[in-house]
Amino acid sequence: MSLALIETGHCNVDLKPSPIEPSWIIEGNPQARSHLLSTSACGTATTLIWSCTEGKFNWYYDLDETIMILEGSMVIESDGMPPKRYGVGDVVFFREGAHAKWHIEKYVKKVAFLRQTNPAGLGYAIRAINKLKRMSSVLGGRRSG
Repeated sequence: MSLALIETGHCNVDLKPSPIEPSWIIEGNPQARSHLLSTSACGTATTLIWSCTEGKFNWYYDLDETIMILEGSMVIESDGMPPKRYGVGDVVFFREGAHAKWHIEKYVKKVAFLRQTNPAGLGYAIRAINKLKRMSSVLGGRRSG
């Protein structure tokens, strides 16, 4: 089965319960919900919409995650990083292995881009292959032009 080359989605979708690990909850009863928007062909990257109600909790990142806040706000703190409030339009990147304390004051909704990281050696090989592909397409373009 082949995947569509272009997929579309919307931020106003029905979100399904996506409970926070109970041992991570510090305070309150935060209720998280999410909806998967897309998955890469190789399965190593996903995009989702996620929301959460008021509460405080820890979050441990086992992948790279970039978020953009769509609604509401929250305060995030981590070792070596004082508490800071993030709101609509803010973008935050969490590296695999990061730990953050989240404080959702009322409600937050975000779009999240999640990506599995590759071992360093594989990352170098992928960059080298991509560079060769770019070089060959440039050279190929010159020959045909």
